[in-house]
Amino acid sequence: MGTGHSAPGGAATEDLIVRPIRMRIYATAIAVVLIIAFAVFGALLKIEDTGVYYRTVDQFAVALIGVFLACGPLLLLRPRMRVGAFGVAVRNVFSEHVYEWDLVHSLDFPEGAAWARLELAGDEYMPVLAVQINDRMHAVEAVRAFRTRAAQYQSQPAAEPDTRPGDTGSREAKPQDPPADD
Repeated sequence: MGTGHSAPGGAATEDLIVRPIRMRIYATAIAVVLIIAFAVFGALLKIEDTGVYYRTVDQFAVALIGVFLACGPLLLLRPRMRVGAFGVAVRNVFSEHVYEWDLVHSLDFPEGAAWARLELAGDEYMPVLAVQINDRMHAVEAVRAFRTRAAQYQSQPAAEPDTRPGDTGSREAKPQDPPADD
């Protein structure tokens, strides 16, 4: 958890950033093991004559395969939850969604779940991989900090957009031309 610098779209800053701890450690360790294992396999290709002619480029190719395979576990470094006046931004492995406070109900751990989920309006929810049960007290602190921010921001009225006459976003009624007869 920590403080951040900018929110989605460059709006207000976020108050809380949560990332998983153990998943990041495990993913990094697995990636390092994969890279080392494939580098060793590549180096051992030319040790003994097996009847197959391996070249140096084959050794590098095997090591490069290890690097590509290591990218899979490194995707698990992406999950993050940001909370601020703008709302809640949840980034999981492949996507990021930003929810305004009027859509957010709570952050809960369903029974038996491995990670938290953001309860939204309309009985919808979003899994939050950044808050995981195996992080124990870090997860508890993250939920408490989220609930503190939620109580603070959900009680504030939403700011009205600044619209002026002539703006494209103006909500003034404009007369419409009648449809032309062809």
